[in-house]
Amino acid sequence: MPLFALAAMLAGFAGSPPGGPPTDVFRREVIGHSVLGRPIRAVEIGNPRSSRKILVVGSIHGDEPAGIRVTRLLAHGRHPRRYDLWLVDTVNPDGRARHTRVNARRVDLNRNFGAGWRPLGVRGDLTYSGPRPFSEPESRAAARFAKRIRPDLSIWFHQPQALVRAWSGRSLRAARRYARLAGVPFRRMPVPPGAATRWEDRRLAPTASFVVELPAGPLGAAAAHRYARAVRHLALRR
Repeated sequence: MPLFALAAMLAGFAGSPPGGPPTDVFRREVIGHSVLGRPIRAVEIGNPRSSRKILVVGSIHGDEPAGIRVTRLLAHGRHPRRYDLWLVDTVNPDGRARHTRVNARRVDLNRNFGAGWRPLGVRGDLTYSGPRPFSEPESRAAARFAKRIRPDLSIWFHQPQALVRAWSGRSLRAARRYARLAGVPFRRMPVPPGAATRWEDRRLAPTASFVVELPAGPLGAAAAHRYARAVRHLALRR
């Protein structure tokens, strides 16, 4: 077999059409760094040629890590062909290492985004919003990354309320569907000022972005699979 024909055949097996980008990938990248210089990593799996982009964030509060089990389960699951899936275990690696809600400068990253931001608390308070919008490298990295990939759907895992919550529009509809798929309660709740989902709803419209509150404590295997399966099913819906 001529070498060029063999190369073309191998490219086809790898999911790469001749002359085009791959249609099935698994790759990692660093999207930013924390206050203390820890990398913030993202994993992409699936079809980067798809216009359907999905973002799942396992943790933004360092003492709420259960969602990381879901992102890692998704990363090691089957590769989607109909959408492009981006997974971020945590945007707060310093808080994760210290087991604290806040980052190394004691800022609540989920009050530091630019939509509806207002000064909340003082340094040392668990919901301290920081001195100004996007004062923290972690929130800037997350926003920069979201603007680059432009997700149609973003799911942010938190703890410990054991429900799904959103407030309005496409986010409200998507959150209700996810709650049904995962078999957990839904509650319509206002989005806090400076929250990541509030910023996405405003800055990346018409995206859908909502919060999944997992139960307190470690997430069991059966529950993790149920939450991951709900992500996959919702990702296929337009």
